[in-house]
Order: sequence, then C-alpha cells, then structure tokens
Amino acid sequence: MVFGKRHILSMRDFSREEIDLILDRALELEPYAKGKRSDRLKGKILANLFFEPSTRTRISFETAMKRLGGEVLNLDSTESSSIAKGETLADTIRVISAYADIIVLRHPKEGSARLASEFSSVPLINGGDGAGHHPTQTLLDLYTIKRESRLDGISIALVGDLKYGRTVHSLSIALSFYGASIKLVSPPGLGMSETMKSDLMDLGAEISEHDSIQDVIGDIDVLYVTRIQKERFPTLSEYNKVAGSYRIDKKLLESAKDDLIIMHPLPRVGEIDPEVDGTKHACYFKQAFYGVPVRMALLTLLLEGDGDE
Repeated sequence: MVFGKRHILSMRDFSREEIDLILDRALELEPYAKGKRSDRLKGKILANLFFEPSTRTRISFETAMKRLGGEVLNLDSTESSSIAKGETLADTIRVISAYADIIVLRHPKEGSARLASEFSSVPLINGGDGAGHHPTQTLLDLYTIKRESRLDGISIALVGDLKYGRTVHSLSIALSFYGASIKLVSPPGLGMSETMKSDLMDLGAEISEHDSIQDVIGDIDVLYVTRIQKERFPTLSEYNKVAGSYRIDKKLLESAKDDLIIMHPLPRVGEIDPEVDGTKHACYFKQAFYGVPVRMALLTLLLEGDGDE
C-alpha cells in the first residue's frame, strides 16, 4: 500500500485494506480533530482549488491541514483565477503544484480530476468532479458507519438522486467490499444507471430497487439520504418533476430499527424534517465532523508516506 505521491481520484482505485488503513488512521487522529495540538505537517502547504460551490469539503480540508500545523491556499472561483483569462486547467495545475505540497480540486466537469492529475507534480485529491466521484466523502461516510454502527454486512438504503449523485456512486462501490445489502430508492428517472448496477453486481454487491422508503425502513441499519441536485439537471422543468419526492420525518421512523442511523452528505433541502435532528437516529452532523479526522488521515498518509511497503 503506497500512499506517498499518490493521487486520490476514485474509490475504484482503493482496496479494502487501504480503506481500513485510512479509517484506522482517522480514529488515531480524531482527538486532534477536536483540538489537540499537532505540528506533524508543519511547513506543508495545501492548495484548495474549488471551481464549484462547497462549504463542508473545503472548510474541513482547511481545518484538517491547520489542525496538523500546515498552511492553506484557497482559490474559490474561476472568476478570481487566470482561468477567467482563458488559462487551461492543465496549466493552472502545473503552476499551483509548484507552489503547494498537495492539491484538493473540485470542478463541475466529470473527469476533470483525473485529467488534472496528469499535470500535477504533487498528490492531487478529487474533492468532487461533477456527477463523477467524491472519494473523501465516501471515506468519511464509511468512517461514520464504522463509528456509529458497523461496516461488515450492513443493510443500507440509498435514497434520492441515484443518477447524478456522486456520493452514492462512490459509496456503493466501497460498500461492496464489506458485504453490504444495498437497497436503491429513487423517483422515476433518477435511478442508478444500468452500467453502475452491473459494476456493483460484478463486485459482489447485493442490490435491490424500490419505489418507497416505507418498503425498506424496517429492514435497514443505515438510511443514507441525498438531495435532488437542481444543478445537475439539464432544465428546471426536469428538476421540478422530482423535487421533494421523499421526506424523512418522525412518523416514518416509527417503523425503523431501534439502532438505525440516518446519514446525509448535506446540504439538505427539505429531505429530512428538522424534527428528526433531535432523535437518536440522526447522524448527519456527526458525519460532517468526521470529515476532519478522515481528511487528516489522508493528508498525513500522502505527505508523510506512511503505509508504504
């Protein structure tokens, strides 16, 4: 397992052993994510290149780096960069990789992170590329499940936008390593693609498709809810057809297992009633925090080279 100088682009690039190593490292670093002082990355610089809106991913990477004693450079939009003058992404990456020790890239175009990695002389982490992949979100999701439930052999329902939602694409691939039973719940037109389902079955995942959350709520250990992503739709009319298809409230949870956990990558836009926030099932704000130790784990593995064989 070699992490030094490696790019983090997709969960397809990981083995279960590598994922377990990251999650174990995150557990070790969790006290530092909560404020315990560390200088282990002192003198290192992280460049956050975000060409698409983000709150949690960008700030949690910045928090992770600063908690470890490192420094952060932030680029928040194309308007504030030379891309607005016509500079290519490739040239931007060539330049920034000479300034920083590691890069996190978020970009609206699917495949942009893999393209950028070809021009980066330092490790590049995909912070989300359109409807493609978001590997660090998946890693923090796995860490949340491990900390709040268990990873092996769980039954999980993935609810919402399964066509455009990059979080569920990456998570379902990773869960196949742990023998999960994956229940797909989506409105018409937003189901997981046949190609993706075929890939999951090839990986040994057990999957089933459902129209209603009520059909599965009593059987699952994890309810993973996603918003219907307005920005991924070609037209507003297409979005309006499916917006608000599902809503999680206390009444629905009356049929749930006592130890069910509810997750959401956030932001939520009406999918989960605020009344659920105070229940024992709500884990989405813990989930957001867990992004810090997980990203701390990745930063140390990539910049210190730990885990190399």
